Amino acid sequence: MARAVVVGAGLGGLAGAIALARRGWDVSVLERRERAGEVGAGIALWPNGLRALDALGLGDAVRAAGTVEGDGGIRDHRGRWLARTDAAALRRHQGDGVVVVDRPVLHDLLRAAAPPIETDTAVCSVDPGGPGPAVVHDVRGRALTADLVVAADGLRSGVRVPFWPEAVPRPTGRTAFRLIADHRRAAGGETWGRGDYVGLAPLPGDRTYLYAVVPTAEVPPRDALPWLRRRLAAWHDPIPAVLDAAASVAVHELADLRPPSSWHHGRVALLGDAAHAMTPNLGQGAGQAFLDAVVLAQEARADGSGLDRYEHRRARTARALARRSRRAGQVAGLRSPVAVAARNAMLRALPDTAAPAALDRLLAAERDGLVDLDVPTGVGR
Repeated sequence: MARAVVVGAGLGGLAGAIALARRGWDVSVLERRERAGEVGAGIALWPNGLRALDALGLGDAVRAAGTVEGDGGIRDHRGRWLARTDAAALRRHQGDGVVVVDRPVLHDLLRAAAPPIETDTAVCSVDPGGPGPAVVHDVRGRALTADLVVAADGLRSGVRVPFWPEAVPRPTGRTAFRLIADHRRAAGGETWGRGDYVGLAPLPGDRTYLYAVVPTAEVPPRDALPWLRRRLAAWHDPIPAVLDAAASVAVHELADLRPPSSWHHGRVALLGDAAHAMTPNLGQGAGQAFLDAVVLAQEARADGSGLDRYEHRRARTARALARRSRRAGQVAGLRSPVAVAARNAMLRALPDTAAPAALDRLLAAERDGLVDLDVPTGVGR
């Protein structure tokens, strides 16, 4: 049986492990942390990511665990609409809406379907192999041979560094605040101000997921939630109410990845944030990792071949989305009054058909070729 070692038990790593196991691989998952899990608030899954979860056999479970967003769009900080989105049109065109789910719940669903995880097991080095197998050296002193090594260890991947030293994290100069509050809301959407922007999304149990992004240089070293409440106190409802209902907030600086020159070296393949970490502005980070997992399992072979096909099918789209996501964050975070006024006027002038057309182009690229992976064929070819 072909053997794979997946490094990293985050969302992408677990998806990769599930996909490979369903395709007939013997999979080991190594996680450096003492406990595998996800912290944070909510996560929005767009139709392309849901299609990938369908191929993993988890789409229905994730839909049942989440909330489908209603109509939304973009407002200014006073609540005036700049652009509207039609949830029904999205479902007609894509077959799904946007599903918002608790990030820890999503991780639990993936973990329940994945092979067992070896926690507290950091990887020291990897011999990438070539004609022969790869070898993974871990902190326990083991040398694990593998026909495939999946580097799914995130933005600051330790596996990636020796083979792709050019791929380094790129700070955006912005910091994200994420929280969940007891507040009932049916629709999602974003609000763009001058330098700051805020997103809202419904969660099951009459809760709301809120994220806010502000310039890093202005974030205080402590008391983040009271500071954020004061900063956004004059913004439109229900933003102040959601902030007042929150008990805690997660804070981290946003960064993306300078693209690696390739996605595979020997028998090592990059997956998820290790390959294409992107800012969250298009809501595509997890979905792209799930698509990586499906395509990698379809293409990888025990003789080391297929990784070029994996890269060919996935890299161009993921890189393009990473660039677009970074640009979207820059536009949302404009600070100059003149630039903000021009941005808002442009959004108001766009026809109602512009947003659905853009979404179709964004989400349709990977639609073909995503099949149920519960078919263990071709692994040894």
